[in-house]
Amino acid sequence: MDNLLNIVQYILDLGPSVMLPLALTIIGICFGQGFSKAFRSGITIGIGFVGINLVIDLLVSNLGPAAQAMVERFGLQLQVIDVGWPAAAAISWASPIAAFIIPLALIVNLIMLLTGTTKTMDIDIWNYWHFAATGAFVYVVTGGNVMFALIAAILREIIVLKIADWTAPMVQNFFNLEGISLPTGSTVAYAVLGIPLGKIIGKIPVLKDIKADPETIQKRFGIFGEPMMMGLILGLLLGILAGYDFASVAQIGISMAAVMLLMPRMVRILMEGLIPFSESVREFLQKRFKNADDIYIGLDAAVVVGHPSVIATALILIPITIFLAVILPGNKVLPFGDLATIVFYIAFIVGATNGNIVHSVITGVILMTTALYMATDLAPLHTIMAKQAKFAIPAGTSMISSLDEGGNLLNWLIIKMFQVSWGWIILVVIAIIGLIHYFSKINKSTVGQ
Repeated sequence: MDNLLNIVQYILDLGPSVMLPLALTIIGICFGQGFSKAFRSGITIGIGFVGINLVIDLLVSNLGPAAQAMVERFGLQLQVIDVGWPAAAAISWASPIAAFIIPLALIVNLIMLLTGTTKTMDIDIWNYWHFAATGAFVYVVTGGNVMFALIAAILREIIVLKIADWTAPMVQNFFNLEGISLPTGSTVAYAVLGIPLGKIIGKIPVLKDIKADPETIQKRFGIFGEPMMMGLILGLLLGILAGYDFASVAQIGISMAAVMLLMPRMVRILMEGLIPFSESVREFLQKRFKNADDIYIGLDAAVVVGHPSVIATALILIPITIFLAVILPGNKVLPFGDLATIVFYIAFIVGATNGNIVHSVITGVILMTTALYMATDLAPLHTIMAKQAKFAIPAGTSMISSLDEGGNLLNWLIIKMFQVSWGWIILVVIAIIGLIHYFSKINKSTVGQ
């Protein structure tokens, strides 16, 4: 077990920018792409992700301190601190069941592809940590039951893949990413409630008439409506709310403008390598399986967080989330580490509202409210996991949580299935619905023949 954990940890330590080119080169060769073509695609995609991660680092390294400065400036004192997704991921990978997650998730994904129960080939191995997180929570809830923990992790993966399939057309139409789905655990979880809510808000009288997508804003405000200028203005406002001096306000404003301008260009580099890889995989599958035309390549949601509407919505939601933490009765979580990654949580909501920033912000307020309450509820479990992983609890608090996993609806629901006496009823219902859906697809394909 220790050797297996060491191997898994070594792979994880390579980081996504190394793991992805290696994985894609191997997958490309397996799908008949040829070494030179597969290697070139893998390296190009890796370079694209390096560029995307550099821009995201620029985003997070500016938003994180600004959010923390706002927390300190307004003197917020709450019992549970949000340690952020990096800490949550480290705690999850330290779980005894973590070593099984990568091979198990790959096998489950392959079986689902072969049986036609998913269209997504999830090559975003780094983000398998979300499945590990659910397994780690359930491992604690069930008193160390490895089988239950692995079942929970698999269930989380299956649901994530199905939501990735469901949202793939929107990823293609709104974000212009052909043949791509986004099975990132945090992004898809906020879509479960966020997409229907966004649609409902878009039909409410008065609100439905508000046009606030980047194109409309640019037409109305000219140069100040351009994505670059939107980033500049919102960055300046965020710096002012953080209480920065003039130099720091100007720096965060320019940084947000740079994110708006650079992210789409980094995505184009990524797609340059991904298109030939995707075509080779699709061609291979078309020769061997029916209905293989719509196989999606599952990538990190980082490829869409640079959209102007996504960043604008996230920048507005950061101070709102801090305000919600103060006024919501019963909330004990101090938003902190995950404030800078709100861009990931609301990406699908923005896509569902066709980039309408007003509709997305309203939807985001509701989602962040529910996230804070769920994170509060799971704080005791999160703390136990952290202590078992020998994670140092931050000074000044006795409990931790995170918006990413503590406030994650899918994670919360699956944990409740194993935590409460009637949880198995929900599990059985989900299994029955899944089987009905699967066999109805088989019957339809049979009738079509």
